[in-house]
Amino acid sequence: MQELDKETAAASETTAASDNAPAATVDVTPSIEETLRQAELKAEEHHDAWLRAKAETENVRRRAQDDIAKAAKFAIEKFAGELLAVKDSLEAGLAVETQSVESLRSGTELTLKQLVAAFERSGLSEENPLSQKFDPHRHQAISTVESEQEANTVVTVLQKGYLLADRVLRPALVVVAKAKS
Repeated sequence: MQELDKETAAASETTAASDNAPAATVDVTPSIEETLRQAELKAEEHHDAWLRAKAETENVRRRAQDDIAKAAKFAIEKFAGELLAVKDSLEAGLAVETQSVESLRSGTELTLKQLVAAFERSGLSEENPLSQKFDPHRHQAISTVESEQEANTVVTVLQKGYLLADRVLRPALVVVAKAKS
């Protein structure tokens, strides 16, 4: 009987060892349900982040459109402020009851100086191309005349042109020299 007990004990040890072995190598991978739940949570996080990014992009676009609209609406604010002094000077000159030709002339000259200064501060410059080479990008030729000057040279300026920051606001109206025939 002792032999039987030894055999039983040995079998029990083998069984115990075999029971312990699978327990030690048990796979710790999560179940499919747990993996799916984690993937859904991650997808929900990414969707939420995408929605926030989309909303932020829309806000930036809307703010940019508002800024562009305000810039267009108030682009001449500085220039308009400069012209107020010119208007005030003209009104003051007209309010004087007894004006002499000389006082009217000097007042007009001062007002013109104010206007020129306002133009300069706003980047508006005068284009007077007399005796310069004709430039079709800056000048508008009204006619051509035979002249002692070189062909394609501006002989007469009928109306000055104006540039706004090197961009033609109004081309100068000119008469251009042509070669004598």
